[in-house]
Amino acid sequence: MSAINRLLDVMSQLRDPENGCPWDLQQTFKSLIPYTLEEAYEVADAIERQVADDIRDELGDLLFQVVFYSRIAQEQQLFDFEQVAHVISEKLIRRHPHVFADDKIDSVAAQTDAWEEHKRQERAGKQKNNNVASALDGVALALPALNRAQKLQRRAARVGFDWDEITPVYDKVQEEIIELKEAHKNKDQSSIEDELGDVLFAVVNLARFVDVDAEAALRRSSQKFERRFHQVEQAVAAQDGDMKKMSVDELEQIWKNVKQHE
Repeated sequence: MSAINRLLDVMSQLRDPENGCPWDLQQTFKSLIPYTLEEAYEVADAIERQVADDIRDELGDLLFQVVFYSRIAQEQQLFDFEQVAHVISEKLIRRHPHVFADDKIDSVAAQTDAWEEHKRQERAGKQKNNNVASALDGVALALPALNRAQKLQRRAARVGFDWDEITPVYDKVQEEIIELKEAHKNKDQSSIEDELGDVLFAVVNLARFVDVDAEAALRRSSQKFERRFHQVEQAVAAQDGDMKKMSVDELEQIWKNVKQHE
């Protein structure tokens, strides 16, 4: 028995109405969503840590989510795992005519453009009720906010809704910060939230212009802060100190020392 068939058989037993696992039996498409997102982030974490065994294990957990959804769908006579695998194979062949047909692609950038054009045509083919297809169709609402913002901006840029160079992008960030300061001065909480969102959106656009993934950049900065903060805690503990009783200036000096010695 192949490994994938064994996994499908394990899933079948877990969902057996009489002898299956009570927890697995009560799961639905919707209830699995948080677990699927968690597993995807754990894959990303394992990759960041560059631990091959952990990457393998986390990919297995993520694959199990696909098998789980497919099993639920099979029970509802919607589709099964075989169909899921078939659909993705057909999609990949269709979107890679330079590999599986006679099209010629000269660069990664050209391949990306061709890929997006194939996706656009597929989305247009799914439009119903004669609605006009939007360049933003299909950007999932459940994406992390930074990822979704950057994806929306890239889609808009592909149809020409974009600046020609980076200077106005920096200007836009400054403009949004000024508007945030004004909202804060007026103590209008709704406007503060709105303007802060605009600041973040503008910064994400800046990330796109400098060819940086905003989500990855923020994750990297968070990890850096976490690492340095742990060192600050250790430095304070070495002095038998208490962070709560120390002044901001004292903590700032320790923070600067940590940065300097990294």
